[in-house]
Amino acid sequence: MTRRVLLIEDEPHIAEAIRYILVRDGWAVASHGEGRTAVEVIRREAPDVVVLDVMLPGRSGYEILEEMRADPDLSTLPVLVLSARGQSADRALAEGAGASRFIAKPFANAEIVATLRQMAGA
Repeated sequence: MTRRVLLIEDEPHIAEAIRYILVRDGWAVASHGEGRTAVEVIRREAPDVVVLDVMLPGRSGYEILEEMRADPDLSTLPVLVLSARGQSADRALAEGAGASRFIAKPFANAEIVATLRQMAGA
């Protein structure tokens, strides 16, 4: 069965790079670049894992994550948070909001693939 990931990232080059490496690894990848409507898209796409950027237009990744964790239907969905800010305070914010994992940008392609495989139990 194909693993499905929803990539919520507003930077087209980063989204395309991640999509490319995940498709090569056998993932079905859907993308969305707007924070305001992200939770609606998550519900509609019903992914196995979400990759969530922190800085998005309309709403932050932290706000999206907090809404997900408060929703019984989305509360256990694995979420990998990506951030250009990788300090320990940023990691703590992500963990406090309910992130399953956190990776700072720039990241190694192999790290994204390995982390998502682990998160999806693959």
